[in-house]
Amino acid sequence: MSNHSTAPGRPGKHEEPEPHDLGLSHDLPTLLNRRHAIGLLTAGGLVAALAACSPTTGASDSSSTGAPTGGPGGGAPDDTVEAGAGEIPEETNGPYPADGTNGPNILTTTGVVRSDITTSFGDSSGTAEGIPLTFSLTVVDVSGEGDAGTPVAGAAVYAWHCDREGRYSMYDITDQNYLRGVQEADADGTVTFTSIFPACYPGRWPHIHFEVYPSLEDATSATNRMRTSQLALPQAVSEAVYATAGYEQSVANLQGVTLDSDMVFSDGYALQMAKTSGSVDQGYTATLRVPV
Repeated sequence: MSNHSTAPGRPGKHEEPEPHDLGLSHDLPTLLNRRHAIGLLTAGGLVAALAACSPTTGASDSSSTGAPTGGPGGGAPDDTVEAGAGEIPEETNGPYPADGTNGPNILTTTGVVRSDITTSFGDSSGTAEGIPLTFSLTVVDVSGEGDAGTPVAGAAVYAWHCDREGRYSMYDITDQNYLRGVQEADADGTVTFTSIFPACYPGRWPHIHFEVYPSLEDATSATNRMRTSQLALPQAVSEAVYATAGYEQSVANLQGVTLDSDMVFSDGYALQMAKTSGSVDQGYTATLRVPV
């Protein structure tokens, strides 16, 4: 388990905020720093990357629904590499982290430690509407011998995502702080959040942001962050959710992006694709192993 709080290119507590994750055109500098970015440095690769974020790319092609075509990491949409594949990739925390790196800091606010993040807390009130989603992240240390990894009991995870309209609390909706929360990992290294299924907004595959900290104390003081990454949600489940009322804008947005064109997941998503179960009527459950 390596501590990435001071790694090059990674935001520290007093460093510049991450670039926006509003699509590839906004995040190309971040993408170029990632582990497979050398392929984009060729003229053809760079042109292809920029073409992927063109307003006309995918938007007019209803067949482009995000089905993966392989690539680094490979795997089908519901596949998750369980062991022996290294650490989960480091990603941008986007323009709306509310962790103190870009504007507000929810992590130092009393009440942020909670499992149900559907409602706002403190001086805010309100509930995020949408199809229920319960998601669990299991933090494992893979720095030692063996493939399975060791559960990191006592680690803390800060998770956040957009609402069903694609908006982020504390930024797009300044009077709400829902869909954000911190949990301490149990003896199995697992944290669980009760939430709603996030929207698909233009240029991004459906996702959930999260940051891993060594302890609850570190998380609630926004210090010693170990890893920032994102969870991807499978295409079939997303399509089922987006066929329901309230998610209408996500239908076209999902058709305009693929896992292979998404600025975060395009270089391999096997370690970030959640396993899901459930239904629109009963709600969904998503799980992800987080090797660090």
